[in-house]
Order: sequence, then C-alpha cells, then structure tokens
Amino acid sequence: MTILHEPHERICHASRYCTKKLDNQYKPSAEPTDESVVFVFKDRNVLVRQDEGKLFPTFAQLGRPEGCVYLFTIGKKAFFLLLGNAEPVIPDGFDLEPIKSIRQNKEAKLPSFYAFYTALHLYGWYRTNRFCGVCGHPTVLDTKERALRCSACNHVIYPRINPAIIVGVLHDGKILLTRYASSHNDATYYALIAGFTEIGETFEETVQREVAEEVGLKVKNIRYYKSQPWGSAADILAGFYCDLDGDDKIQMDHEELSRAFWAKPEDVVLQPDDWSLTNEMMARFKDGQPC
Repeated sequence: MTILHEPHERICHASRYCTKKLDNQYKPSAEPTDESVVFVFKDRNVLVRQDEGKLFPTFAQLGRPEGCVYLFTIGKKAFFLLLGNAEPVIPDGFDLEPIKSIRQNKEAKLPSFYAFYTALHLYGWYRTNRFCGVCGHPTVLDTKERALRCSACNHVIYPRINPAIIVGVLHDGKILLTRYASSHNDATYYALIAGFTEIGETFEETVQREVAEEVGLKVKNIRYYKSQPWGSAADILAGFYCDLDGDDKIQMDHEELSRAFWAKPEDVVLQPDDWSLTNEMMARFKDGQPC
C-alpha cells in the first residue's frame, strides 16, 4: 500500500501533507457500486462532468455498464476503468474532453487528479496490449493478478512502468531552469532537466547524461530527493539535486529546449499548478529549503 497525495488536500511546499492511502492491490473479483468512480477514455479524451466540479462519472451515472475493470481504491472509494470498443454512453451533463486539458485547466478542481493520471497509465497499457506480442492472439485479463495473459500461448504481460529522472542542477546559489522547445506539450512553463533512463543505466548515470545532452554541463554530488508516479508518460519520476562540476557555460540542445539559464531564488517562476514533482523541487529551492 502506498501513499497518494490528492491535489485539493496537499499542503504545497510544507513539511507535512494531508494524505489518503492508495490501495493498488489488484482485486479481480471486485464489482463497482453505484458510487464507484469509472474512468471512460476514448482516444485521447476522457469523460468529465461539465460543471464547476469537473468530476468523473460514477457507475450509476453511466447506467451501470458492463466491462468495468477494477483499478484501485483511495480511502474508501473504488475506481474502475471502462474497457471495450463500443461507443461510450455519455450521460446528461457530461462530455469528452482532451486529456491534456485536465491538467492545464481543471486540476485544482479535481479531487481525483492523481487517480486520473494512474487510470490513464493503466488505460494505455490495456489499450496497447490487446494482442500478444509473441504469437499475435488476443489477450485476456488474468484471474489472479494485474496482468494480461495470451489466450493461446499463455504469455503474461504486466503493466509497463518507464523509469525517468528529473534534476535540479545547483551552482553558486542558482538553479538551472529550462523551457521545452515549442514542439513539446509543456513548452509554456519553466521546468528542470528531465529524461528517461536507458537500458543498462543507473539513475545517477541518467542524470549525468541528460544534463550533458541538454545543456552541455557536467555535474557531481548527485543526491536523491523523492519520486512521483506520472501516468501521462507511464513513468515513475525519480527526483535528484546535484552540483555543477566545472564550467557553467550552457550549451543548449535547441531540439529539446527553447531556453536554459541559471536562476536566483527570486527569479524562479513556478508553474501554475502545485502537483508536479518538478514544481515542488523548484519551489523548494525558491523557498530556501535544503536541496
């Protein structure tokens, strides 16, 4: 059992957090109740209620559909995913909205923001593994664990989690901030250097490589901060701080970034939301906390 920080309860940049427990143990026999939350995805859209709350539908509101797969429980509330190729029934007051708009416009009003991202992660896994990669036959839900099993050769597929790092590079009372190139979805706001871990690579080696590739710098004293699941990229982010090693001249990769610069605490402009590990690490530096 792990800890999930709900956005409306999280005390940002403080020493304590209000938390709810995420019970992610798979329960194949679990059945939704009328109050269970059911995530409905179609392509890159998700079904949400069209009012100030922007909440996801319940099992009852969807008309108690078949094909709901258990995801997890947060506190006492169970969450399910509606699988299948049929057109989803859209209840009155609900509509499909682009997935990317959930974070951009509505996360402060979504008590289930992190639940949504975890559901998105699992939805992508179910959707891309409908057929066996070994023999090509359809897969079926495993009856004992969260896995998909080939109906012909019995090959088992588990959810894929992509390891990645995010790093705050420090030097002379400053932190290295970046802005993604215009082709990136999050090109509007300042961020930290980040990247996926490659095969055969440690997290520390990923930090060194990503910093070198994106800004041409060397780093040392790499120290772990904390991690965060981030379902939009099906990854688990490991956050690090480190110190510059040598020359501070930035040689930016223009394909990845549109800007990279050393920022003093007072010059750090935070992202508009408080839910990402990126923003928390930037805020920690800005507030003068140990990094």
